[in-house]
Amino acid sequence: MKTFEIPEFYRSPVITTLKNYRKNTDPRKKDLNPTEVNFGPVTFLMARHFGFCYGVENAIEISFRTVAENPGKRIFLLSQMIHNPQVNKDLEDSGVRFLQDTYGKQLMSFDELNADDVVIIPAFGTTLEIENILKSKNIEIQKYNTTCPFVERVWKRAEQIGKQDYSIIIHGKHKHEETRATFSHSNYYAKSIVIKDIEEAKILADFIFNKKNKADFDVLFSTKSSSGFDPEKDLTRVGVINQTTMLATETQEIADFFKHVMIEKYGEENIKDHFADTRDTLCYATNENQDATYGLLESNADLAIVVGGYNSSNTSHLVELLERKFPTFFISSEDEIKSRYEINHFNYHEQQKKITQQFLPEKENVRIILTSGASCPDAEVEKVMNKLLSFFKNVKSTEEVLNQFK
Repeated sequence: MKTFEIPEFYRSPVITTLKNYRKNTDPRKKDLNPTEVNFGPVTFLMARHFGFCYGVENAIEISFRTVAENPGKRIFLLSQMIHNPQVNKDLEDSGVRFLQDTYGKQLMSFDELNADDVVIIPAFGTTLEIENILKSKNIEIQKYNTTCPFVERVWKRAEQIGKQDYSIIIHGKHKHEETRATFSHSNYYAKSIVIKDIEEAKILADFIFNKKNKADFDVLFSTKSSSGFDPEKDLTRVGVINQTTMLATETQEIADFFKHVMIEKYGEENIKDHFADTRDTLCYATNENQDATYGLLESNADLAIVVGGYNSSNTSHLVELLERKFPTFFISSEDEIKSRYEINHFNYHEQQKKITQQFLPEKENVRIILTSGASCPDAEVEKVMNKLLSFFKNVKSTEEVLNQFK
């Protein structure tokens, strides 16, 4: 896989050593057990896969290169480059300005742009409508387009099934940048609708079985579907794609559900006329990180710490998985660990910060799961590790610990 040139301050000598060790000892990525890093009084269980993915590193490389190659020019990002606060702040500190916030709210009018400006398209991609606005102003977009290739693959799949007259069901969070972009591209080729989970899938099935009417549909899905979407005719042929960072098991469950719905209504012999088998459209990194998290669930630990941006979809799903077994703390940086006894973390379900006391158990050897989302720099993970180590006495030196992984 391609190696990207990203700022050195995002890398971590410690994490790189651990990742290289696993890469060399398990080149086919078959072993999902965590890496146990024993510092004496505390042992870290590092996920088999975590941190920057291909799409994120590609976006960061293009963004910082764009800044370096365009001195004196105004440089803008359509919205957050990725869902990591430190990376976005670093770009802002480099002089990059944001045109929209993460929810698409305009921070600066497109009317203020001109052909000499540089506009970077983030890793999530953007809508066709925004692309057309930029083109109308003669702003170059391809050179500074950092859209993840795995997101573009989803768009291509949407195009393929849309051209075959299937309506497109998108498993995603309808306000998320990637889902908004995917909906725009999907909607160009076919009627499209966004659902967030299996419960909304079941509600949509009621329209397929004519248990609900158009008025019900407009109340439930008018803001999440194509203009003029008619459930009576537009749900007779469907295919499922997804936001690439959703839980793979949920996407598969939704796709299987709609396949069975269509079999029940039209008969198994006619399934190909009513359901497009799209397979899984998640990216490799999402799959690997989620599989590695299932590996963590097989281990014994006292707690789990997940590092990443609080609006990061892929990171939140790692939290959801780990919460099934461990006390889990979602933090954006080491600064959220206030002391040996207090941590300030994010409650994803309630969408608010929370303070927990006595989060580290009083015992001779504490076992801590440590992982991060696909948009989190390894350097941030190392900082969290070092902060936690500072609370313990008689800790082995990093050099001594890493020798076994070289």
